[in-house]
Amino acid sequence: MLFGRRHDKIADLPRDPRADDYPMPFVPHGWYAVLRSAELRPGKVVSLHYFGRALIAFRGADGRAAVRDAHCPHYGAHLGVGGKVVDGTVECPFHGWRFGADGRCTHAPYAVRTPKVSIGGFPVREHSGLVFVHTGPATPEWEVPEIPETTSRDFASPVDDVCRARIHIQEMRENIVDESHFTFIHGQDEPPVLDLRPDGPFAEVRSRFRRRVLGRFIDNSFDVFMYGPGVMVVRVHGVLLSLTAVALTTPVDDRTSEMRMLYYIRKPARLPFLAPFLKLVFRAEALAEVREEVRIWDHKIHQPRPVLLPHEKGIRALRRWYAQFYPSDASVAPDAPADMSPVGQPGVAVPVTRADGDDHVPVGRA
Repeated sequence: MLFGRRHDKIADLPRDPRADDYPMPFVPHGWYAVLRSAELRPGKVVSLHYFGRALIAFRGADGRAAVRDAHCPHYGAHLGVGGKVVDGTVECPFHGWRFGADGRCTHAPYAVRTPKVSIGGFPVREHSGLVFVHTGPATPEWEVPEIPETTSRDFASPVDDVCRARIHIQEMRENIVDESHFTFIHGQDEPPVLDLRPDGPFAEVRSRFRRRVLGRFIDNSFDVFMYGPGVMVVRVHGVLLSLTAVALTTPVDDRTSEMRMLYYIRKPARLPFLAPFLKLVFRAEALAEVREEVRIWDHKIHQPRPVLLPHEKGIRALRRWYAQFYPSDASVAPDAPADMSPVGQPGVAVPVTRADGDDHVPVGRA
């Protein structure tokens, strides 16, 4: 109980303004999953809020998903607040103007001619049980591949976990290559050895993961597939448990990001009826760890020049890879070295002893 009381006090602390200070834009270019397909039923309008914008999603006459800006250009009504789908178009609740899946106005009561106006939107793809939208240049240059586990009968229905944190989505992604935190948050006995392999807008991380589950250490392979800034698939293979985690990170606004985790647990080949039990064990073991990370994220600040130990190479490598998703004119320095100047004495290097015996370590900020 002492921990709980202490944590409540931490949650109430004033937020350091540096925690909202990032040198990079808050919406990297790429694909983002904004909702699951099952959440977008035909004939319904779904209100969303991502990228600092009010949005709506609905299905057109052909059943395809559309994600558009939420406000009617006529008089500013929110199309998701009382709006409805009529013949594959969304109808404004205020004056009855209708807009198709392509955003164009198709009908305006009492107008002699249909106004040549439209509501903005995004390129949309739908597969793997998810609705993806693309931000950035108008024509996407790459696609998120299908994720076979999402439709395979070999896997149970997913554990769906959604949380939001006051953090940039890049730092959410850096979590996967932060070797040292696996010990303190995820119960691993020592930091894993990570091998990051970038390939254009894609990247892979190969590793092994040894962690404590129900009081016992188990060994698993740990393969990560990253598709741009917003989609990551983690495949864990082990003797007791194998699963695929689909990690969806999406900017909500310039201070908040959302992380939606879909955990697909493989059904035991000979005992498929144990899948519900495995899901319960997984919930008890893993979701609390995610909440602990969110609490940390809510109060951390971005360190553009982190003080890294020799084995902590993944963060810098990921930042170099991630920088490609920002506009070319963005002021991002993904691997800038830290200086060695103590606060208040710029340009003066001071020796600092660290655990590996090296006499110098970069500290402070420029």
